[in-house]
Amino acid sequence: MKTISQRIIPMLTLGAICGVAMCLWNPVNATLYRLGLLACLSGAWLGGLILLWKTQWCRVFLLGLAIISLVPFCLPGGEIDSDALRKSYVKRMQDLEGTVYNWGGESSRGIDCSGLPRKAYRDALLAYGIRHGNGDACRMFLEQWWFDTSAEALGQGYRGFTANLNQAGEIKEMPYDSLQPGDIAVTASGVHALVYFGDNQWIQADPGIGFVTTLDGRKDSNPWFSQPVSMHRWSVLAE
Repeated sequence: MKTISQRIIPMLTLGAICGVAMCLWNPVNATLYRLGLLACLSGAWLGGLILLWKTQWCRVFLLGLAIISLVPFCLPGGEIDSDALRKSYVKRMQDLEGTVYNWGGESSRGIDCSGLPRKAYRDALLAYGIRHGNGDACRMFLEQWWFDTSAEALGQGYRGFTANLNQAGEIKEMPYDSLQPGDIAVTASGVHALVYFGDNQWIQADPGIGFVTTLDGRKDSNPWFSQPVSMHRWSVLAE
């Protein structure tokens, strides 16, 4: 006859696995979400280890998986090629064009205005860190993920993530000469963020339109283009 622990551990492990799947399916900008994902990942791994401990290859696999997952964040740091990182960051935003607007969303199944540059930048950092064995980039990814930022926080330079370019005005009228692809415009109200793409183009997850779209800041009509904004750049890209 099975003991209570023999019945409960499989149930908790299965629940944790389902929790991980749900969290990864619909990531959002919320502290409870991040805590929940970490708890579910830990529970799934620990439950699997307990249940499969007697099977040598399973035990080795799970222990190795934990070690491999931590390695990128323990690597030595190094200089980051800002041009390569910027290209990757901008490309990842382009890939999200057409994604449905979802307040707080951070995935291709739904994303909001500040989630668009945050997700693209984080993913670019992690990919760069793994590809180049750069622990600094991987640790920046982790910090960016844990201290997720709103549009207002991006405009305030929260935790030094962004640098103020000391340029403000309306997108419709302001000069673009000093801007680089990937620079972020934050409205004076702090409720919306847009990203410059170059050649007068701006990408945004527009709640009015309902999806991620790219528009011409000079020619196209969009209410956000006529609101005062301040310009910001990810600090790593400003170095």
